[in-house]
Amino acid sequence: MTMNFNFYMDDIVNQARSEMETSGYEQLKTVEEVDAAFKRPGTTLVMVNSVCGCAGGIARPAAAHAIHYDKRPDHLVTVFAGQDKDATAQARMHFGEDHIPSSPSFALLKDGELVAEVGRYEIEGHDPMSVVMNLQSKFEEYCEEV
Repeated sequence: MTMNFNFYMDDIVNQARSEMETSGYEQLKTVEEVDAAFKRPGTTLVMVNSVCGCAGGIARPAAAHAIHYDKRPDHLVTVFAGQDKDATAQARMHFGEDHIPSSPSFALLKDGELVAEVGRYEIEGHDPMSVVMNLQSKFEEYCEEV
């Protein structure tokens, strides 16, 4: 039996995208979409999505659950590393020179400026609840109550 690898990967990517959209995150697939989203006033949580196991088992569930909190970002967006390469590169450019690219990861922007990050090293090997608590501590510091 042979399996078409692209068909398999498309299924995984579509599932990963769907999980983020169901959780209320806007997909940013182009450089222009990234630039427009990052110009919005207020706070923006950016989830850098991935097809790896720690994205599916930890980061995406954490992204879905962290936003159920008294303080939360005004905008929820996601770029997909390895899939929407130009959009991901543009997002990372906005994160600044000190940003270490990793996926999955989270970046919190306030009025377009990076104020906090949760890198892969704070996701991989951790349970989803610890990532939720890490994100919510950043919401507590930088976001308004809804």
